Amino acid sequence: MVKFKSNSRLSSIKNLVILAQTDTTVGFASLNYKKLANIKSRPTSKPFIKIYDSFSACDIRIPHTKRNFVRRSKQTTFIIKDQAFRINPHAKNSQIQRDLTFYYSTSANEKDKKFNREFCESKADIIIEDKYGLNENSSSTLLKINNKKTLRVRWVN
Repeated sequence: MVKFKSNSRLSSIKNLVILAQTDTTVGFASLNYKKLANIKSRPTSKPFIKIYDSFSACDIRIPHTKRNFVRRSKQTTFIIKDQAFRINPHAKNSQIQRDLTFYYSTSANEKDKKFNREFCESKADIIIEDKYGLNENSSSTLLKINNKKTLRVRWVN
């Protein structure tokens, strides 16, 4: 089920904020990172995770020795030179998300708080929900990688 705040056509998808269940937890997604920064009350200089729909769409230079590792990883966010990204080729909940080759993402909550449905619905322009609803699950594993080593920043079981 997809809910829109306005009845206008989706002519400007670049400025919309989507609330949806990701492969890990509930998240805000948008092509406009400034709107996400405003919702989360954080500086625009702090980068957001970029979610790519395929490995080939990823524009971040991945070290040659780590490409297979990145390609095969599931529910894992990688940091390379202060750029965070994740590859999520799985089928998404809506045609809107499937049409995007990448988008910026963040968890759907207020700063330092748990998931609050009322807050999230008030901030989102589009709400995408399937029959399972929106569930706050554990976050993705966070790994910082370079040519030589892999550093585990956040580990989730």
